[in-house]
Amino acid sequence: MTGRFDELLNGWSDKTITLERIEGLMYRGSALALALEKWFRAGLWVMTRSDPDYPTRFKQRLGIDSPAVVFGCGNRALLNSGGLAVIGSRNATEEDLAYSRDLGALAANTGYSVVSGGARGVDEASMLGALEKEGTVIGVLADSLMKTCSGVKYRRHLMANNLVLISTFYPEAGFNVGHAMQRNKYIYCLSDAALVVHSGTRGGTWSGAMENLKKQWVPLWVKRTNEKRIGNAAIVRTGATWVPKNIGNVDLNALFTTDRKEKSPQQMTLTKPDQFVQVVKEDAKTYSSVMDIGFYDLFLSKAQILCKDVSKTPDELAEALQVHKTQLNIWLKRATDDQKLKKLFRPVRYQWVNSQQGALSV
Repeated sequence: MTGRFDELLNGWSDKTITLERIEGLMYRGSALALALEKWFRAGLWVMTRSDPDYPTRFKQRLGIDSPAVVFGCGNRALLNSGGLAVIGSRNATEEDLAYSRDLGALAANTGYSVVSGGARGVDEASMLGALEKEGTVIGVLADSLMKTCSGVKYRRHLMANNLVLISTFYPEAGFNVGHAMQRNKYIYCLSDAALVVHSGTRGGTWSGAMENLKKQWVPLWVKRTNEKRIGNAAIVRTGATWVPKNIGNVDLNALFTTDRKEKSPQQMTLTKPDQFVQVVKEDAKTYSSVMDIGFYDLFLSKAQILCKDVSKTPDELAEALQVHKTQLNIWLKRATDDQKLKKLFRPVRYQWVNSQQGALSV
């Protein structure tokens, strides 16, 4: 068996995922088949990046960091509907819970899906508020997917195709703080705008809001409050925008129409190769179709933009291109062999070789 895997994965090199680990995982195929049969009987499905219903927003916003596998139940077509992310603490006040329910109902009546985390408190209130008005909801769970899908609370809405519940974690896993923190970005990335109802100054709601403000995935709004001990005002000071405390004064459509700056060609990454078609030229040729371009060609096009005037380190290139170091090193070696890039030292960095200069030694 080992010899067979050595042959199939000839050239594989990864410090974390070794050939021995891959072989061990392959031996677990029978156990996985039994688990899948159990989940399917419970009404769950499994989705990978190659599925046509896989959320395009994940690929656009997270690139190579988008989850490889998504477990779920319900109407998977809703995953590409976008909507309003409603974020908030588990231990919210009754006022905030009422606001969340009304916000969910408002989203349903206005034609927007609610995207939330399914936890008790603000998440659950906003989801049920939308579902009770026959609206659509995307629930991104951090734990207990199988148990939640089998429960009474959401059964009617799942059968009516108004709800989809997903998780990127083992469907039978219990609560885990790390998982709860990690799934926050998926809530933001499935939406088109986000509203924080109640946040502390630490914890999942706070860290998720900070990450969204940093990554600029979607416009972030915060419910106005006079409470000094919670983190709503601090989130606004960091870059979010207030919405009225009275739900009757909230213009939901306005939350989705915030002007967003378009990225310049220098900011584009490999997650949207069609954008390169509009701006990149190589060897006096403009690519007319993304199908004409290989991934290595895209890398060269971007490397020319990044390294033409200023040499870049591998770390800088990895961040700009949003690719793993392993793949980047393969392309860098090939580019230097092709005399497209010149490798410099102390520190190691790369400079684009102008075609009119001829071949440059490495």
